[in-house]
Amino acid sequence: MTVLECKNLKKRFGKKEVIRGVSFKLEEGDILGFIGPNGAGKTTTIKLILGLQGIDEGTVLINGYDIEKDFVKAIEKVGTIVENPDMYMYLSGKKNLLLSKNLYKNVTNERIDEVIKLVGLEKRINDKVNKYSLGMRQRLGIAQAILHHPNLLILDEPTSGLDPFSRDELLEIFETLKEHGVTILFSTH
Repeated sequence: MTVLECKNLKKRFGKKEVIRGVSFKLEEGDILGFIGPNGAGKTTTIKLILGLQGIDEGTVLINGYDIEKDFVKAIEKVGTIVENPDMYMYLSGKKNLLLSKNLYKNVTNERIDEVIKLVGLEKRINDKVNKYSLGMRQRLGIAQAILHHPNLLILDEPTSGLDPFSRDELLEIFETLKEHGVTILFSTH
């Protein structure tokens, strides 16, 4: 099943064309690393896919729904982190997840425990987030992004600033999510 399809995406800022005909397709369980130097248009492309910026030309289909014509249906099964994960630093990781739970229907406390285990934060989940390393905050951000069982996870530079060990842990989480049928698009330089 095609989860994400981008067809000939184009974006201009003034006279400068920053995205020139980006096209690709991701099937269920695919993992795509979107690689390029800073300023190459990775974040802009992600924002176009998520409907956070207007598309000048082209089409984005998520689970068969056009992001511009049927935004709510298109974005319904998408989890994302664009730039830095949003969280309350003075609260524990668990309390952040409990707050995030309120954004979705049908997220149970059992699901919260499941994502905590999936991202490997069981031992530190009750610590305040301001005591977390960058890698731990990234893992908590992923836990927030997958609470509602999305089938598409889009992450903007999730490995930026991570040490090699933390980066490898994150990539292992991606592999586990893939095994659960989650399609992943992530950008990195």
